[in-house]
Amino acid sequence: MLPSIQQLNSESAQVFIETVNTLFETAPPLADRLLAARPYESYAKLIDFAESICLGPELNEQEKLDIINAHPRIGASKANLSAMSLREQGYTDRQAAVSNEDEQVNAELARLNQEYEDKYGFNFVVFVAGRPRAQIIPVIKERMASGDRQKEMVTGMTDMMLIARDRLQKAAVAKI
Repeated sequence: MLPSIQQLNSESAQVFIETVNTLFETAPPLADRLLAARPYESYAKLIDFAESICLGPELNEQEKLDIINAHPRIGASKANLSAMSLREQGYTDRQAAVSNEDEQVNAELARLNQEYEDKYGFNFVVFVAGRPRAQIIPVIKERMASGDRQKEMVTGMTDMMLIARDRLQKAAVAKI
């Protein structure tokens, strides 16, 4: 459960950042800027501000890379996923056996993720929205075909915000 926005605004820096990390993964350049800009009227406004940071001129190249690379790779080992990413990628739990088909899909995604990272220099980020991992394979292939690194960075950051909004919608927020 997320604290109310009023509680979040008055929490310690550590609690604030831990909460923000549930929405955006662990991305210190973003979390630090969000911390410095509080208070927020709502979680939606916090995400809107995060989006303006990520898509605006404030961040340098390394900070953008740190933020986008905070998101786990699609099809990554279940052991390396946050609880939210685990559910978003369609896993029921960390211990459940991986089927043969899942292993093949994950191997293909691992190969494509590496090609994407070699081409663009950062992690492939997509709003999965409950789609099976196999449906992401054509998406990553299409995005690699574009060849436009700047467009890919914007697309990845935009999808990060869609993920954060989805996580917020699914999370219970405490009432005061």
